[in-house]
Amino acid sequence: MRLYAVVAAGGFRRYATYRIATAAGVFTNTVFGFILAYTYMALWDERPQLGGYDMSQALTYVWLGQALLATCAMMGGGFEDELMERIRTGDVAIDLYRPIDLQMWWLAGDLGRAAYQLLARGIAPMVLGALAFPLALPTSPGIWLAYLVSVTLGVVVSFAVRYLVALSAFWLMDGAGASQMAFLAGLFFSGMLLPLTLFPGLLGEVARALPWSALLQVPADVFLGKHTGWGLVEAFAFQGGWALALLLAGRLVQSVATRRVVVQGG
Repeated sequence: MRLYAVVAAGGFRRYATYRIATAAGVFTNTVFGFILAYTYMALWDERPQLGGYDMSQALTYVWLGQALLATCAMMGGGFEDELMERIRTGDVAIDLYRPIDLQMWWLAGDLGRAAYQLLARGIAPMVLGALAFPLALPTSPGIWLAYLVSVTLGVVVSFAVRYLVALSAFWLMDGAGASQMAFLAGLFFSGMLLPLTLFPGLLGEVARALPWSALLQVPADVFLGKHTGWGLVEAFAFQGGWALALLLAGRLVQSVATRRVVVQGG
């Protein structure tokens, strides 16, 4: 575990070197946060309590989305492009023969990336949003702790989805198509555009049951106090269940790909 802790720290430092990119990301998140906030204000003026949120909760949801956009890599980004390139060039064969767990290696690095993005690109837009709008910020330390746990689980779910997408490069000439499909699904079904509680009927039920809802919708509802008691346990179980299922799926696909590499190498 010490090795993976070092990898996670390395992932944090790696992204910390791109300070101009971080500043540009903070600026972009803040601008889009203001645009979405005023759009939500107009919508909630017409439909108060839409989706079960009052105005301040809806505005808080907007800024939580901007804080978690890069943290949970809802638009992609992070390790998957590098892993797909190593698969394309064949360098992944070297990785598979190393005395490490390939999935844990990339997960550790992505956790370091997510920690940096949460601190560097998440806090500043949230603070600016709180200064400009009446946000519904929790007063209980327990809610803040539960929120951090939920965000961590969301990051793991995001990693597991992107890891499966990256592994598709073993069978595809180019993984860009799979990445684009995952990016669009993540942006829509995470609740980034609109809270999933606004989706009607069967579409809403399906959207809330998909793994992408663990990236934003669930952490946002935890932050807003929508999940308490056993409801909070169920929210964590939902995220943890998807994380476990997708990680196991990644291991299965990785095992099949490894055998393919060994056979072709032999």
